[in-house]
Amino acid sequence: MVTARFPGVAPDAPLVPQQLELLSPFQLYFNPHLVFRKFQVWRLVTNFLFFGPLGFSFFFNMLFVFRYCRMLEEGSFRGRTADFVFMFLFGGILMTLLGLLGSLFFLGQALTVMLVYVWSRRNPRVRVNFFGLLTFQAPFLPWALMGFSLLLGNSILVDLLGIAVGHIYYFLEDVFPNQPGGKRLLLTPSFLKLLLDAREEDPNYLPLPEEQPGPLQQ
Repeated sequence: MVTARFPGVAPDAPLVPQQLELLSPFQLYFNPHLVFRKFQVWRLVTNFLFFGPLGFSFFFNMLFVFRYCRMLEEGSFRGRTADFVFMFLFGGILMTLLGLLGSLFFLGQALTVMLVYVWSRRNPRVRVNFFGLLTFQAPFLPWALMGFSLLLGNSILVDLLGIAVGHIYYFLEDVFPNQPGGKRLLLTPSFLKLLLDAREEDPNYLPLPEEQPGPLQQ
């Protein structure tokens, strides 16, 4: 019988799959021993997908993931799907490594805060209305989320991790390459670009007659 408990996660959390006895948080959380000794490699991914029991915190995180993923994809990552995916890979790997130091079992909220942080630094002049209570510049949003977590009685360690990883990504991607002597260190692998990005059209390419609009000339 499992008796371990995770901070902020109840074994009897009212999740539909769990109510159907299909899975439980204990099958999803990050555990290095189970990953590398028992080869339960899915835990490297599933720990980012669990946001706790159904409730305010769960829907709050879902809202922010959807909203800021969409704004990033349609904004600074427009036409750069491979770079967008690589940001997730970079952030996920770095969070996993740093999470080992803090014994963090679920990193979904950290990923959410990272997305918010990157968006906020790339849109510093946007004013954000926080639940109709406060209005401030976008760069303050990640810190407002951390304060909100503190008010809810949650640990802010996960929020701090998301802010730290988001800042590292932002610095390496947007700040350091624009410094004297700086260069871009985060290079998206070519295979991701081939798989996900649309091919750029060659301006010198002349289409074949059958590819040109209008009636086909025999």
